[in-house]
Amino acid sequence: MFELRLVQGSLLKRVIDAIKDLVNDANFDCSSTGFSLQAMDSSHVALVALLLRSEGFEHFRCDRTFSMGMSIANMAKMLKCASNDDIITIKADDGTDTVTFMFESPSQDKISDIEMKLMDIDSDHLGIPDAEYDAIVRMPSSEFSSICSSLSSIGDTVTITVSKQGVTFSTKGDIGSGNITCRQNSSTEKPEEATIIEMKEPVCLTFALKYITTFTKATSLSSQVTISLSSDMPVVVEYKIAEMGHVRYYLAPKIGEEELETNPQPETRPRTQPPAINHTKTEAQEAVPLTITGNKQEYGEDEIVEGYETVEDSQVKMETESGAEVKPKGEKKPVKAELVTEQDFKMETDSEAEIKPTTEATQPKAEVEVMELE
Repeated sequence: MFELRLVQGSLLKRVIDAIKDLVNDANFDCSSTGFSLQAMDSSHVALVALLLRSEGFEHFRCDRTFSMGMSIANMAKMLKCASNDDIITIKADDGTDTVTFMFESPSQDKISDIEMKLMDIDSDHLGIPDAEYDAIVRMPSSEFSSICSSLSSIGDTVTITVSKQGVTFSTKGDIGSGNITCRQNSSTEKPEEATIIEMKEPVCLTFALKYITTFTKATSLSSQVTISLSSDMPVVVEYKIAEMGHVRYYLAPKIGEEELETNPQPETRPRTQPPAINHTKTEAQEAVPLTITGNKQEYGEDEIVEGYETVEDSQVKMETESGAEVKPKGEKKPVKAELVTEQDFKMETDSEAEIKPTTEATQPKAEVEVMELE
């Protein structure tokens, strides 16, 4: 038997709204200590971890540890049926494939009872180790949301730099670039408006701005946001949920374009693939590298292959019949040299033009008129 009762029902609605754009389906883990969730987005780039401790609920009962697979979108639709001041109760019995949501108005004059089907979701629970971060920034969550919203209209990525001067959020896009710097301010009278920076060493990391902007959906859960950064580690964006728990977002940093240009990935291509047939001259230059048996000579993309030194005559004939001209390397185009006999010569020339021999034996006799002398 599992049952929880939350007096401030709007809190659960805001929690689900904070994760529904990032996670489609997830398992809610129920135990005696509380109600939790851990799931990744569809691209496996970001991870969200939710914890609602049992002591934060008016009533909490969980006889055994189990998981409830739910569609986050469907759960958000169910919670829309509840008013912000309603009391929300969630129940699930052992061995059933449904979960029941009950919404009670504060005056107890209206009670809604909605049942939703559970899902079988195959997911592994990832162990997130506790790590010490090089820089931790605590700032007003509303200010962080405003910064992300402003930068998203300029570029697609945000670079977060923590130094002695403060924390700087930078972006660069087609229309230009932008930088917003927040300096440490711990002397304010309102603690929720303070910006506190704890730095062991400077950090500069770049992240996809669309994910960071999605994280700010949890702004209504807490007045402060904590951003934890370390080199080559996912950033952690944490919103505390009153005194009963938290929601944490993890996002892997992006690899800069300069690093990709410096360390390009090598191309893997077959080394023994025979020459392709029916290549045009341009296609032949773009063909895969080829290893020729015998001299082990490799041809790259930038070198025009004009001949194969050890290719059999039958293969050359097949190449040339298919339309690709093959010329022996280092040699001029061969000319067919044969001894042409007089008979062959006569046969060829008869088909083109009449050739008159120049010998007397073949000269036609001229008619000579003999005049008699008187």
